[in-house]
Amino acid sequence: MRLTAYTNYALRTLMYCALHPDQLVRIQDVADAHGISKAHLLKAARQLGQLGYLENVRGRTGGVRLGRPPERIIIGEVVRHTEGDLEIVECFNPTTNTCPLIGVCKFSTLFRAGLRAFFAELDKVTLADIIANGPVLLERLESNREALDTGC
Repeated sequence: MRLTAYTNYALRTLMYCALHPDQLVRIQDVADAHGISKAHLLKAARQLGQLGYLENVRGRTGGVRLGRPPERIIIGEVVRHTEGDLEIVECFNPTTNTCPLIGVCKFSTLFRAGLRAFFAELDKVTLADIIANGPVLLERLESNREALDTGC
């Protein structure tokens, strides 16, 4: 199973904001720290704001910050919102399924159980848990930004 880049960017944005709790974070800062496109992050930040995970402040001096405490942001919930329907196999979607084995094949049951287990694990983790090693994360992001700036 593979999550989309969109979910990855959303999670990175949340992490960055959680690591800078007393700041209004510019999306460009997140992009620079991770070496990723600002355009991709803007879309994710907009949705995270609509969902209440971020507070989006518009204008020249605007930016984003967490819309709720990191202890109240459950990773499984964020992934469900950003991924939408996780149709990891064709038969998960009854309108587009063309598999003749639907209903008799054990794969769909197995994959559904695996997906439930995956989200059960993600639901145990909050954003606060993810940034528990904050100083190490900040150091790594700064090193990455410097390496990107110097072209190394």
